[in-house]
Amino acid sequence: MAHNPTKPPHDKQSIDNLKTSGFERRLSIAKTSLNIGRRWAGNSVSGLFLDKDTKARRNQEFMEAQAKYLADELGKLKGSVVKIGQMLALYGEHILPPEITRALQTLNDDTATLRWERIEQNLRRILGDKLSDLEVDPNPIGTASLAQVHRATIRETGEQIVLKVQYPGVADAIDSDLALFKRLLKVSNIVPQTRALDAWFEEIRDLLHHEVDYEAEAATTERFYERLKNDPRYVVPKINRYYSSPRLLCMTFESGVSVTSQALEALPHERRNQIGQAAIEIMMQEIFIWGEMQTDPNFGNYLVRIAKDDDSDQIDKLVLLDFGAIRTFDAALLTIARNLLTAGYYHDHQAMMAAMTGYDFFDTMSPKVKSDVAALFLLATEPFSDPNINKDISADCLDDEQRYVWANSQLHSRISAAATKAMQSFEFNLPPKEFMFISRKFIGAYTFLTVIDAHTDSAKLVKIFV
Repeated sequence: MAHNPTKPPHDKQSIDNLKTSGFERRLSIAKTSLNIGRRWAGNSVSGLFLDKDTKARRNQEFMEAQAKYLADELGKLKGSVVKIGQMLALYGEHILPPEITRALQTLNDDTATLRWERIEQNLRRILGDKLSDLEVDPNPIGTASLAQVHRATIRETGEQIVLKVQYPGVADAIDSDLALFKRLLKVSNIVPQTRALDAWFEEIRDLLHHEVDYEAEAATTERFYERLKNDPRYVVPKINRYYSSPRLLCMTFESGVSVTSQALEALPHERRNQIGQAAIEIMMQEIFIWGEMQTDPNFGNYLVRIAKDDDSDQIDKLVLLDFGAIRTFDAALLTIARNLLTAGYYHDHQAMMAAMTGYDFFDTMSPKVKSDVAALFLLATEPFSDPNINKDISADCLDDEQRYVWANSQLHSRISAAATKAMQSFEFNLPPKEFMFISRKFIGAYTFLTVIDAHTDSAKLVKIFV
């Protein structure tokens, strides 16, 4: 979960407690299931005598309404139910109806805060007498479905820290929430029950259990801190183990502005280019060097610390905030990914097809399908291709120094259109989950670079990997 210290959510609705008991959550979801079931039955009966076109239009409107109702009810629960919905929205577009995906995308971390009295009670239970060492701001600087973040000061030293406080009971509710969510989808009859859906629920279960393990997140944050401590372009919070526990994460407070801030937009273009280059480079290192990647493409996981006139290094820094949703990749996948990147750099269709081996998703494709997917990959790797080789790059997507101009590229929409067309033209198999994680990460990076209007150098990004 990310936090933005420039926008404390003081004006948010505050709630006294979370529905974390199994009974409360079962009751809430049971009511939702019952209401959806009744609506579904009523829609089916009342549409019996309608003509085909009218029935299709009515069913479309009904599905939209059902999906919105589902998302609204889930959003009231917080905890892992909301996180499950968010993950399905991110990664489940190939197995969910588009109406459901769109509705689940509205589930927002930035919801009501848990009252300070409950947070303080939880902190006292975890920290005991250590809590008296700290002066904690009762107003959170960040909220999410699983935790909220409070800024604090260590009284003795004056050091500024943040406390990521997990909501009581959410870790214990993950398995029951998953079962309830699956039952809700089954009873509501709005999502087909398939093995692919079951596989995704198992994947989500693993991810959620990992995300609520703050000892694991602390260790990951420390690894990234060591990797990047000598690169002045990046800031990683330093973990304070003394005040941390499996359900509480303490780290240094790191200031910065949001990716969408006016302060960042006002920077000279070359400085924004450098920030964009740093953002895409860290993603490349995650995938191709370290083999572990922060899979959440949310903008809120990054801040930018704008250099001041008196800063010694005069470098704008990318602040990396959240290391909970980390996914590791095996050597076989990394080899495939590197080969795909190499083929993309040289804009070589045959090399791209040759790189597409080692997974059933690729190996079971017919030559025609593999050729179409290779073309899609060539489009997706356009920003990483050598502009002297790739003559398909539009002239307005390159600046005078042959750097890629993200804001002019409309790459995300072009990829989406090509992918939709490809899926309609052949019997589409669900891609490996690992590729879906990586593709989502790239889409998040593409959007980030477009928003800040960055120009990036493909040779600097790719040459070290090919």
